[in-house]
Amino acid sequence: MARWLPRSTDLTRFCQKLNRVKTLEDDMMETSFNRCLSTIDLTLLGIGGMVGSGIYVLTGTVAKEIAGPAVIVSFIIAGFASLLAALCYAEFGARVPKTGSAYMFTYVSVGEIWAFLIGWNVLLEYMIGGAAVARAWSGYLDSIFNHKIKNFTEIHVGTWQVPFLAHYPDFLAAAILLVATAFISFGAKVSSWLNHVFSAVSMGIILFILIMGFVLAQPKNWSSQEGGFAPYGLSGIMAGTATCFYAFVGFDVIAASSEEARNPQKAVPRAIAFSLGLATGAYILVSVVLTLMVPWHTLDPDSALADALYRRGYAWAGFLVAAGSICAMNTVLLSNLFSLPRIVYAMAEDGLFFQVFSRVHPRTQVPVVGIVVFGLLMALLALVFDLEALVQFLSIGTLLAYTFVAASIIVLRFQQQKVDVPAPASGGRPNP
Repeated sequence: MARWLPRSTDLTRFCQKLNRVKTLEDDMMETSFNRCLSTIDLTLLGIGGMVGSGIYVLTGTVAKEIAGPAVIVSFIIAGFASLLAALCYAEFGARVPKTGSAYMFTYVSVGEIWAFLIGWNVLLEYMIGGAAVARAWSGYLDSIFNHKIKNFTEIHVGTWQVPFLAHYPDFLAAAILLVATAFISFGAKVSSWLNHVFSAVSMGIILFILIMGFVLAQPKNWSSQEGGFAPYGLSGIMAGTATCFYAFVGFDVIAASSEEARNPQKAVPRAIAFSLGLATGAYILVSVVLTLMVPWHTLDPDSALADALYRRGYAWAGFLVAAGSICAMNTVLLSNLFSLPRIVYAMAEDGLFFQVFSRVHPRTQVPVVGIVVFGLLMALLALVFDLEALVQFLSIGTLLAYTFVAASIIVLRFQQQKVDVPAPASGGRPNP
């Protein structure tokens, strides 16, 4: 019986394999990808990942139900906390200019088993997040047309009464993901160009909202007559911070794209800093004008900005807000579909996933197999699943990834310090 038990040496060797770290090649700039992205391209990718539908929905929800006008303070604290995490990503992006984001950072510093877990954690995070945004995109467009798409589907296709499945199949959400997958497959430059267009439209409409909002601002909406600036107190501000923090999680798309940056040592840290600063400023300023235009307790959480402009007599502005929201959600979809296949590519190249996903198309220079397969899986999720319960797990996954990246920075610095300390000469005494 004892001969079937593993020996201690075998267990030791197995544990060492699980904890082995990835050794980077001498020329870390060598890659199969097309290094074509500039600092501006990466910055707009980061903004697209952060300034999504949250700026049109999240601001109103937190202001109405959690923090009141003090949502501004919540976004300031959340932006600062995100900056601390972003600094870790920026340092890693400069030191290790390889695709893979949190997976790669964990692999080169902590070990293989932890990188495997973080890699799958990030993959599920991107898949569920992208499918949830696609369903939100579909629902928002359907609401503009008075839910005609939903009613047509329920009548001609039917409804489901199954736990964890959606009430009805969302063909529109699946279709938009398939279209986005097709565009992402054309290469990094096409993806970047599309992101530029949608980000420019979204930021232009946000600028319009800010101008209109400051013109229509009424300081009395922060007065004690309307409940004051912080009606829920410090607890409301901190609860709002916890919710607002996840508006900034999209900056890791920059780290995932570092292998396609022309000069990653400079472009990645700068792009993370610029995109996070612009996104934080946008969230804070939109929260200011939103709570100054109308009393915070009268906001509509589902469409706060459009409803506020409508109540102030500018119904036509609601169409601009709807266009901005759809463009913003498109940028989030592009960011998810852009990052996810590159993390799969990094895992496949290291032997932790099927090797077919490590193939790069010779003409477009993108991992087209990963893009198509995971685009289809994401479309399937959006088609049939009710993602509200699954989305709650995204916060746990994000926290785990950020924790490992921060811990990996400490480990990497400790390892670098041991390498940099010169060994004492043989037979001599170490220098004091």
